[in-house]
Amino acid sequence: MADNGVINPWTVSGEIDYNKLIERFGTKPIDWKLLDRFKKYTGGLHFHLRRGVFYSHRDLDVVLDEFEKGNRFVIYTGRGPSGPVHLGHLVPWIFTRYLQQTFDAKLIFQFTDDEKLMLNPELTEEEVDHWTFENALDLMALGFEQEKVEFIVNRRHSEKVYRVALKVARRTTVSTVKAIFGFDGDTSPAFMFFPAMQAAPCFIESEREGRPVPCLIPAGIDQDPFWRMTRDTATKLGYPKPAQIHCRLLPGLSEGGKMSSSVPGLAIYTTDGPDIVEEKINKVNTQGRGPETCSLYQYYYFLFEESDEALTRIAEGCGARACALCKAQLIERVNNVLENHRVRREGKRSTVTDLLNL
Repeated sequence: MADNGVINPWTVSGEIDYNKLIERFGTKPIDWKLLDRFKKYTGGLHFHLRRGVFYSHRDLDVVLDEFEKGNRFVIYTGRGPSGPVHLGHLVPWIFTRYLQQTFDAKLIFQFTDDEKLMLNPELTEEEVDHWTFENALDLMALGFEQEKVEFIVNRRHSEKVYRVALKVARRTTVSTVKAIFGFDGDTSPAFMFFPAMQAAPCFIESEREGRPVPCLIPAGIDQDPFWRMTRDTATKLGYPKPAQIHCRLLPGLSEGGKMSSSVPGLAIYTTDGPDIVEEKINKVNTQGRGPETCSLYQYYYFLFEESDEALTRIAEGCGARACALCKAQLIERVNNVLENHRVRREGKRSTVTDLLNL
């Protein structure tokens, strides 16, 4: 990673060297041996795997070993509901849907509304509740099977996770939490407990079934610190260590960093209308950039072109065609996808009401 780069669960900035992150975090690259195992179940590979969008893991091989023995795993991921969903959020969710469909797995999806209230004193409980519902609509619009999804909203469903979170907290020291997350004297005492709340869903299926149930977490590589602490605690509690599969981060509409809600002009939201999408994409400076450094090409790579052959043609055509034409084609593609997404989203309101127990 570049010397000026910053990456942690709350901040990502600067240029990211993903190979160095593997060394820094102590994860493993996803190699062809693992990819061949995925092919056994699908006959092919999801384009996120083919292209290395999901590129790093912890114990993915162990989870597949258990699956082949007949021990199904649960998938766990989540969202901090403090604003609208943007395209960067969709990357791991789309892959999570693929995992659910491929392995017929249950998804536990945690809304860390408590974390967002701790982080932002200006945020109200009503706002967090609103964004929980709205974010849930975006998730379910991607095609998840309702009967295989469980929502956990920390403030609303604390009874599901608190007992396990307490077990985790009892086996975790303040020095460990400080070392992993960089907490200091200005950190809220409530926030010191939050990593235990985020760890709990990894273990609740084991608690419920009275046996070890493997857990696989698909998420951005920036979220890895949470799972390092969780894996250490799992051993002490006798739970299986949660496995992870990490993705690269979709860049924002500028050079460096990930797409972030903290800079709305550099993010495309699922609720952005056609005019807003057009305005945002047209403002991107693409002059003199090849596909490796052009943020707009990355949107084809991560989301909007599943065909490797078509993607190669886009890359090879870079420089041979005007950037304005490339932008116009991407604007059309993004708006078509978002229009269909919004239709599906509106059709999921009763589903989300049921899943949130409203």
